[in-house]
Amino acid sequence: MNWNTYIKSYQSYLKIERGLSKNTIENYSFDIDRLCLFLSTNEIEVSPVQIGEETVQQFIYSISKEVNPRSQARIISGLKSFFSYLIFEDYRTDNPLELIETPKTGRKLPDTLSVEEIDNLIAAIDLTTNEGERNRAILETLYGCGLRVSELVTLKISDLFFEEGFIKITGKGNKQRFVPISDLTQKFIQIYRNTIRTHLTIQKGFEDTLFLNRRGKQLTRAMIFTIIKNLALQINLYKTISPHTLRHSFATHLLENGADLRSIQLMLGHESITTTEIYVHLDRKFLAEVLTTFHPRK
Repeated sequence: MNWNTYIKSYQSYLKIERGLSKNTIENYSFDIDRLCLFLSTNEIEVSPVQIGEETVQQFIYSISKEVNPRSQARIISGLKSFFSYLIFEDYRTDNPLELIETPKTGRKLPDTLSVEEIDNLIAAIDLTTNEGERNRAILETLYGCGLRVSELVTLKISDLFFEEGFIKITGKGNKQRFVPISDLTQKFIQIYRNTIRTHLTIQKGFEDTLFLNRRGKQLTRAMIFTIIKNLALQINLYKTISPHTLRHSFATHLLENGADLRSIQLMLGHESITTTEIYVHLDRKFLAEVLTTFHPRK
């Protein structure tokens, strides 16, 4: 079998047995494609079953000149997963990346926005347009519930349990969780549904999708990025922000107002509390205030 055959088999495994999302599978596949490009460029003819540690090391060395340590670590991790799958399927007996060390990346603290900056972003939305009411509901939901952008664009009307005060989210690996939703966020979603969405010509297959574009189809992730970046430009907010910035800010503001990490972990849908700690940005001033407020020998 050639590389493409093994890759397709691996993609099926990631989708069916591990339940990974399309975006995650594409990221894993991109790492393997990058290795294949290296082999092709250097005229190295070798199959996934035959490739050895030395060739893989040459590849890792070549990309170390092009990408930062964090990207290197992700590529190495992705390739390790691929070769572990080949071992699992008895195509080979060893992993050529077993002895390759992952570069130390340190902890990257995410960008966050202040409550005032978020208020200014939302205030900049033009509510005289149909898209304005939708965009306000989108930003309020991203920030009010701490959603990933992929979770937002796939949110269904049937996932809204407003009487109970929760929404059902389908996250990474198709894992579901219930996230509390405030009365304020519910109000803006209902305004959008009752005044804008109800007048759209909805395309077949998107009847249950909450947030739609003007053609009655599901919004793309790229469109959400564009909406937020354009609003940032309008208020002269010179920060690198994305939908994920609102998720980080959600977690940060909860923590700064006294929420515990375990609760934030459940709402964000993190498997590990360590991931939550990385997502939550704490400034030193806040840590000092915690010590002053809660330590018995203050």
